[in-house]
Amino acid sequence: MFKAKILFIGPTESGKTVLANFLSDTTENMGGEYRPTQGVRILEFESQPEGSDDKTCEVELWDCSGDFKFESCWPALMKDCSGVVIIFNPDVPSHLKEIETWHSMFISTQTLLDSQCLLIAHHKPGSEVEDGRLPLAPNLSRLPLIHSHLEEEPEDVRHAFYRYLGNVVKAMSESREREEMSIIT
Repeated sequence: MFKAKILFIGPTESGKTVLANFLSDTTENMGGEYRPTQGVRILEFESQPEGSDDKTCEVELWDCSGDFKFESCWPALMKDCSGVVIIFNPDVPSHLKEIETWHSMFISTQTLLDSQCLLIAHHKPGSEVEDGRLPLAPNLSRLPLIHSHLEEEPEDVRHAFYRYLGNVVKAMSESREREEMSIIT
Protein backbone atom coordinates (compact mmCIF):
# COMPACT_ATOMS: atom_id res chain seq x y z
CA MET A 1 0.00 0.00 0.00
CA PHE A 2 1.29 3.43 -0.92
CA LYS A 3 1.50 6.22 1.63
CA ALA A 4 1.05 9.65 0.06
CA LYS A 5 2.06 12.84 1.87
CA ILE A 6 0.09 15.71 0.32
CA LEU A 7 0.71 19.33 1.34
CA PHE A 8 -2.19 21.79 1.30
CA ILE A 9 -0.62 25.24 0.98
CA GLY A 10 -1.72 28.71 -0.01
CA PRO A 11 -2.64 32.15 1.28
CA THR A 12 -4.37 32.66 4.63
CA GLU A 13 -8.16 32.37 4.63
CA SER A 14 -8.24 30.52 1.30
CA GLY A 15 -10.14 27.45 2.54
CA LYS A 16 -7.33 24.91 3.05
CA THR A 17 -8.69 23.61 6.36
CA VAL A 18 -12.28 23.42 5.10
CA LEU A 19 -11.15 21.37 2.08
CA ALA A 20 -8.82 19.17 4.17
CA ASN A 21 -11.62 18.42 6.63
CA PHE A 22 -14.07 17.67 3.83
CA LEU A 23 -11.73 15.40 1.85
CA SER A 24 -10.65 13.46 4.95
CA ASP A 25 -14.26 13.20 6.21
CA THR A 26 -13.11 14.86 9.43
CA THR A 27 -16.17 17.08 9.66
CA GLU A 28 -19.28 17.87 7.74
CA ASN A 29 -19.65 21.38 9.14
CA MET A 30 -18.38 23.70 6.42
CA GLY A 31 -19.42 26.98 8.03
CA GLY A 32 -18.37 28.58 11.25
CA GLU A 33 -15.89 31.05 12.58
CA TYR A 34 -12.47 31.41 10.96
CA ARG A 35 -9.60 30.05 13.05
CA PRO A 36 -6.17 30.21 11.41
CA THR A 37 -4.09 27.03 11.39
CA GLN A 38 -1.05 27.29 13.63
CA GLY A 39 1.88 25.66 11.85
CA VAL A 40 0.41 22.49 10.40
CA ARG A 41 -2.39 19.96 10.99
CA ILE A 42 -1.90 16.40 9.76
CA LEU A 43 -5.01 14.45 8.79
CA GLU A 44 -4.64 10.74 8.04
CA PHE A 45 -7.15 8.64 6.12
CA GLU A 46 -7.36 5.84 3.58
CA SER A 47 -8.50 6.47 0.05
CA GLN A 48 -8.97 4.62 -3.20
CA PRO A 49 -7.51 6.93 -5.86
CA GLU A 50 -8.95 6.83 -9.37
CA GLY A 51 -6.91 4.71 -11.75
CA SER A 52 -5.06 2.84 -8.98
CA ASP A 53 -6.47 -0.59 -9.87
CA ASP A 54 -8.56 -0.88 -6.70
CA LYS A 55 -5.52 -0.27 -4.49
CA THR A 56 -6.02 1.57 -1.25
CA CYS A 57 -3.69 4.41 -0.40
CA GLU A 58 -2.84 5.85 3.01
CA VAL A 59 -3.05 9.62 2.77
CA GLU A 60 -1.37 12.12 5.05
CA LEU A 61 -2.94 15.48 4.31
CA TRP A 62 -0.72 18.24 5.71
CA ASP A 63 -2.91 21.32 6.17
CA CYS A 64 -0.20 24.02 6.33
CA SER A 65 -0.69 27.50 7.73
CA GLY A 66 -0.65 30.27 5.16
CA ASP A 67 1.05 32.60 7.64
CA PHE A 68 4.61 33.52 6.67
CA LYS A 69 5.65 33.53 10.33
CA PHE A 70 5.92 29.72 9.94
CA GLU A 71 8.22 29.98 6.90
CA SER A 72 11.20 28.60 8.84
CA CYS A 73 9.28 25.31 9.24
CA TRP A 74 8.47 24.87 5.55
CA PRO A 75 11.61 22.92 4.55
CA ALA A 76 10.72 20.30 7.17
CA LEU A 77 7.13 20.13 5.87
CA MET A 78 8.36 19.59 2.31
CA LYS A 79 10.56 16.62 3.22
CA ASP A 80 9.35 13.44 1.49
CA CYS A 81 6.14 15.01 0.20
CA SER A 82 4.39 13.18 -2.64
CA GLY A 83 2.28 16.07 -3.88
CA VAL A 84 1.43 19.72 -3.38
CA VAL A 85 -2.00 21.34 -3.63
CA ILE A 86 -2.12 25.15 -3.77
CA ILE A 87 -5.48 26.43 -2.59
CA PHE A 88 -6.59 30.02 -3.13
CA ASN A 89 -9.72 32.13 -3.10
CA PRO A 90 -10.32 33.55 -6.62
CA ASP A 91 -12.46 36.33 -5.08
CA VAL A 92 -9.33 37.81 -3.47
CA PRO A 93 -7.20 39.47 -6.18
CA SER A 94 -4.00 39.31 -4.09
CA HIS A 95 -4.27 35.51 -3.92
CA LEU A 96 -3.51 35.18 -7.64
CA LYS A 97 -0.19 36.94 -7.06
CA GLU A 98 0.50 35.14 -3.77
CA ILE A 99 0.16 31.68 -5.29
CA GLU A 100 3.17 32.46 -7.49
CA THR A 101 5.20 32.78 -4.28
CA TRP A 102 3.79 29.51 -2.94
CA HIS A 103 4.67 27.81 -6.22
CA SER A 104 8.25 29.05 -6.17
CA MET A 105 8.76 28.08 -2.52
CA PHE A 106 7.11 24.65 -2.54
CA ILE A 107 7.02 23.32 -6.09
CA SER A 108 9.93 24.85 -8.03
CA THR A 109 12.38 23.73 -5.33
CA GLN A 110 11.34 20.07 -5.53
CA THR A 111 11.45 17.34 -8.15
CA LEU A 112 7.68 17.01 -8.45
CA LEU A 113 6.00 16.41 -11.79
CA ASP A 114 3.17 18.72 -12.84
CA SER A 115 0.81 15.76 -12.31
CA GLN A 116 1.81 15.74 -8.61
CA CYS A 117 0.65 19.33 -8.24
CA LEU A 118 -2.83 20.78 -8.21
CA LEU A 119 -4.39 24.24 -8.01
CA ILE A 120 -7.76 24.56 -6.32
CA ALA A 121 -9.73 27.78 -6.79
CA HIS A 122 -11.87 27.49 -3.66
CA HIS A 123 -15.11 29.43 -4.06
CA LYS A 124 -16.65 30.38 -0.75
CA PRO A 125 -20.44 30.68 -0.43
CA GLY A 126 -21.64 33.77 -2.30
CA SER A 127 -18.58 33.83 -4.55
CA GLU A 128 -18.78 36.32 -7.41
CA VAL A 129 -16.09 34.76 -9.62
CA GLU A 130 -17.13 32.54 -12.53
CA ASP A 131 -15.52 29.15 -13.20
CA GLY A 132 -13.75 30.43 -16.30
CA ARG A 133 -10.09 30.93 -17.00
CA LEU A 134 -8.16 32.77 -14.35
CA PRO A 135 -5.25 35.09 -15.14
CA LEU A 136 -2.53 32.72 -13.93
CA ALA A 137 1.22 33.15 -14.36
CA PRO A 138 2.74 30.92 -17.10
CA ASN A 139 4.40 28.56 -14.59
CA LEU A 140 1.03 28.06 -12.88
CA SER A 141 -1.11 27.75 -16.01
CA ARG A 142 0.44 24.36 -16.89
CA LEU A 143 -0.74 22.87 -13.59
CA PRO A 144 -4.15 21.20 -13.33
CA LEU A 145 -6.80 23.57 -11.92
CA ILE A 146 -10.12 22.67 -10.36
CA HIS A 147 -12.84 24.95 -9.05
CA SER A 148 -14.21 24.00 -5.64
CA HIS A 149 -17.85 24.71 -4.76
CA LEU A 150 -18.42 22.70 -1.59
CA GLU A 151 -21.86 24.19 -0.99
CA GLU A 152 -23.12 23.29 -4.48
CA GLU A 153 -21.02 20.42 -5.87
CA PRO A 154 -19.14 18.70 -3.05
CA GLU A 155 -18.80 15.32 -4.77
CA ASP A 156 -17.29 16.93 -7.88
CA VAL A 157 -14.49 18.25 -5.65
CA ARG A 158 -13.99 14.84 -4.04
CA HIS A 159 -13.82 13.05 -7.41
CA ALA A 160 -11.36 15.62 -8.80
CA PHE A 161 -9.15 15.13 -5.73
CA TYR A 162 -9.29 11.32 -6.14
CA ARG A 163 -8.22 11.74 -9.80
CA TYR A 164 -5.32 13.92 -8.64
CA LEU A 165 -4.45 11.37 -5.96
CA GLY A 166 -4.40 8.67 -8.66
CA ASN A 167 -1.84 10.75 -10.60
CA VAL A 168 0.29 11.10 -7.45
CA VAL A 169 0.20 7.35 -6.75
CA LYS A 170 1.07 6.61 -10.40
CA ALA A 171 4.08 8.96 -10.20
CA MET A 172 5.16 7.36 -6.91
CA SER A 173 4.83 3.88 -8.43
CA GLU A 174 6.84 4.83 -11.52
CA SER A 175 9.53 6.43 -9.36
CA ARG A 176 9.73 3.33 -7.18
CA GLU A 177 10.03 1.10 -10.27
CA ARG A 178 12.85 3.28 -11.69
CA GLU A 179 14.65 3.13 -8.35
CA GLU A 180 14.32 -0.67 -8.19
CA MET A 181 15.56 -1.02 -11.78
CA SER A 182 18.58 1.17 -11.03
CA ILE A 183 19.47 -1.11 -8.12
CA ILE A 184 19.15 -4.22 -10.31
CA THR A 185 21.24 -2.87 -13.18
